[in-house]
Amino acid sequence: MSDIPTTPPPSLTHFDAQGQAHMVDVGAKQATHRIAIACGHIEMLAETLALIESASTKKGDVLGVARIAGILAAKKTSDLIPLCHPLALTRVALEFELRTHESAVLCTATVETVGATGVEMEALTAVQVALLTIYDMCKAADKGMVIGGVRLLEKRGGKSGSFLEPASSVR
Repeated sequence: MSDIPTTPPPSLTHFDAQGQAHMVDVGAKQATHRIAIACGHIEMLAETLALIESASTKKGDVLGVARIAGILAAKKTSDLIPLCHPLALTRVALEFELRTHESAVLCTATVETVGATGVEMEALTAVQVALLTIYDMCKAADKGMVIGGVRLLEKRGGKSGSFLEPASSVR
């Protein structure tokens, strides 16, 4: 056994005292302005990225469709993630950056609300679905695309305070 003191793990809020999964009661929490920013990327063949850039895929404007899919996904997060609360989102914005030197598309989602719980899951869901939409629209040209690096970059508002991904962990 080691003499190094261990810190108990933080409690998981989605489990009650008996270890049963439950939806967290946020009824007593104060409504505050909350923001979450998430990102991720999809790597592909250079030729596939060129198709996206030229908007010449058979299915049309890949990034435009992915943007709408990401917005819809953020709005539907509570339908997809069982213990998420349905939220009245005040803003969902998706940005795409074509990275030709990496043969990838970077997606960043910013989600906001004024409410009793945060929007981290909505931002992460928006990114995932937007990237999956890019995959779907381009799979005829490139089935080997890889989605990765999906993570929370920043969170503001609420009792737990702010979170900013440390610069050293940027992937």
